[in-house]
Amino acid sequence: MKSSNDLRTALRAIDHKSYPAYKSLAGSYQFGNYSLFIDHVQGDPFASPSSLHVEVMHKAAVFPEEYYKERCARTALSDFLTRRLASCFEDYNFKAKGSGKSGLLSISRCGQEVLERSACEITDGKIIARFHVGFPAFGRTINAGELERILFDFLPRCVESSLFYRKLDGKKVESAIFLAEDQEALRNILLEERLVAFVANGAVLPRKSGVSDLPLKDSVPFAAPAAMERSFTLPHKGEIKGMAIPEGITLIVGGGYHGKSTLLEALQTGVYNHIAGDGREYVITDATAVKLRAEDGRSIRNVDISLFINDLPNKKDTSDFSTPDASGSTSQAAGVVENMEAGSRLFLIDEDTSATNFMVRDDFMQQVISREKEPITPFLERARDLYEKEGISTILVAGSSGAFFYIADKILQMDCYRPVDITDYVKGLCEEHSAPRTSAPGFMAPDYKKRALPPYRRSRQNGREAYGRGRQGAGGRHEHMKAKTFGRDSFSLDKETVDLRYVEQIADSEQTAALAHLLRYGLEEAIDGKRTIQQVVAVLFDLLDKKGWEPFCGSYIPCGLAKPRRQEMFACLNRFRG
Repeated sequence: MKSSNDLRTALRAIDHKSYPAYKSLAGSYQFGNYSLFIDHVQGDPFASPSSLHVEVMHKAAVFPEEYYKERCARTALSDFLTRRLASCFEDYNFKAKGSGKSGLLSISRCGQEVLERSACEITDGKIIARFHVGFPAFGRTINAGELERILFDFLPRCVESSLFYRKLDGKKVESAIFLAEDQEALRNILLEERLVAFVANGAVLPRKSGVSDLPLKDSVPFAAPAAMERSFTLPHKGEIKGMAIPEGITLIVGGGYHGKSTLLEALQTGVYNHIAGDGREYVITDATAVKLRAEDGRSIRNVDISLFINDLPNKKDTSDFSTPDASGSTSQAAGVVENMEAGSRLFLIDEDTSATNFMVRDDFMQQVISREKEPITPFLERARDLYEKEGISTILVAGSSGAFFYIADKILQMDCYRPVDITDYVKGLCEEHSAPRTSAPGFMAPDYKKRALPPYRRSRQNGREAYGRGRQGAGGRHEHMKAKTFGRDSFSLDKETVDLRYVEQIADSEQTAALAHLLRYGLEEAIDGKRTIQQVVAVLFDLLDKKGWEPFCGSYIPCGLAKPRRQEMFACLNRFRG
């Protein structure tokens, strides 16, 4: 490893040269109590900024060992340090002048969720922080003096005040880690107590706006109905009270604009931990919960949807169903089955974003169109069996059909943003009305062992086709598929676009970027025609948990990746049209 003086000398030697001369700086340099690595140098001041990272050994950073010994605490500490470094970078961003992205200093912009990110990793021996720097230039001529200011003045100040325990507010660090440990403890309590979700009293569920995930000021704080209030003791916070939702089928009803969807949206984000001040710190949902909805036009490949759709007029086999352009009902049926395969223990459904004919068929319609003429078995008639035979609970927001009352274990009415348990009242009314059909014969869970993924056949290149494992380029160089991310909603891989707009629990565009890397590795290395989709996802996440980002990115790991859930990886594989 070279010294910082070597870097200073190299900088001064290339001053005023053509911009590509910056590439000679790539390498590692020792800066006293941390090491600086210049991983990738931009080719142009207007291109994506250069990628750098610093490494600080634990013996220099001196954080208490218990702060990074367990995964939960380590993730919380990494998140805290990323936010701290981002705040410091804001003070120096574009202070160095030049054209294009000259002077830019940036790292991941964390949202309200606490995620494992490539921006900051904590290993057994050190802290690694990855970030971007816009190398300064005037036109396309190197301005080494300004980069020297960044690397020898701005960056050391930011690193010193962000990655060393003695420079941080110890109470704030402790609070972030204790909060994460309490959230993890509460998540474990859900499993032990056979609960699927918990919403603490005083939680703030509404968000500031449709484009801001910050809490809405002056909103009505959440208060649990007495019949569903539970009290638990957490390791740091102590006693906490709130609404505990048990396993089974829970119905959320109420008038328009009274908070039904707001509660469901809070529950769907409850699969992640949240930072202090978010308002949803103690809104905790089963970690495998999946929000289901209709997705007109999505592709479906080799999915057994016979649980919901059978006897099609064209005699198409629904036990191994494929289509490039699914209807709303077919897409939602596939979504249920795919997430059964993904190991989800809780389905979250909003009637507003569901296919009506998939959810329910009333008696009058069944009289007009006989069951023999209707190939769809509605979700209403399968929900009970999904819970009793497969252990999958449902939380459903309903507003138009009373048929769901007959299958619900718990019924919540949202009244002016406050939940009221009306289970007993509604069950009494149900006795006064004739019950609709709420069950269907022939429940049989699909056999996922039959669903092996075929090897990926790449697009034609130079008149040849390549299969799996990338393609050997000139000189034996390994050519990977090219991935490009389009925000949170989609990415392209080998010219195939994966549409994730309706996979609503992706919380950050960095998770989408990570999914692209995971899928690329899966197509090149893991999908061999023998492994099932469950086995492929297991291979990917076992590797990610044991070896981190390197197997998926190579020796150069970029800033800008966040770990997704396994459920989103299943969704990604199921939506890849290639």
